[in-house]
Amino acid sequence: MSDYVKRTIIKEEVPSNYLDNPRSVKVYLPPGYNELLSYPAMYCQDGNDFFTMGRIATIANQLILEEGLEPMIIVGVSVERSKRTSEYSPVGSLHAAYKRFFAEELVPYIESAYPVRRTASDRILAGDSLGGTVSLHLSLDYPELFPNVLSLSGAFLQPTFDALSHCANLSWLHLWMVIGLEETQVETHLGTYDFVEWNRLCKTILAEKQAQLHYRERPGNHTWGFWQKELPDALRHFFPSPLP
Repeated sequence: MSDYVKRTIIKEEVPSNYLDNPRSVKVYLPPGYNELLSYPAMYCQDGNDFFTMGRIATIANQLILEEGLEPMIIVGVSVERSKRTSEYSPVGSLHAAYKRFFAEELVPYIESAYPVRRTASDRILAGDSLGGTVSLHLSLDYPELFPNVLSLSGAFLQPTFDALSHCANLSWLHLWMVIGLEETQVETHLGTYDFVEWNRLCKTILAEKQAQLHYRERPGNHTWGFWQKELPDALRHFFPSPLP
């Protein structure tokens, strides 16, 4: 177990013309990290939560060392609780600015500072709840940058359903999503919602639009205790071990 917790995590401050302040990020470097190599990158909303409650760095270390998963760089993007809904929600006042920061400032910053691949297929967006929402909307707005999305109980409510409905074809979109079967009355800043029903509705329209969809329902609630258990399979999906 000791090797799994020997994680290399670097803290960065990314300057921004779109946000009020520079944005703090944590950058996980995989075991055997070598600047002469190149790596796929996963960008996580609610970055601090992914690293602390999701334990994503420890999980990634374990899968790389034990199962030979492809090494990846993981970028956890912090968020202020007071601004989270306004940045992450499609109807939030800071939503457009946050998406521009992410696509036009954050990703170029990381790609200039670390040896990450600049091909769209090697970028994955990840998020829980509203973090899944903003990840999907980033993908819809910037399909040439973000064709891959990992959603943990995404808050895919009416605005997201409407956005998906307006898309002609989503065959370019590669989406891994999970929802907990106990998430039928989730309290949010915008009200109480049945996330199971909404995820099923969005799953249907995603399938109609021909998205590459990996959808699963599991016993669980709207908590990191549930999502942490799902992360290993999500990482295996996007960073599979090379065939023997």
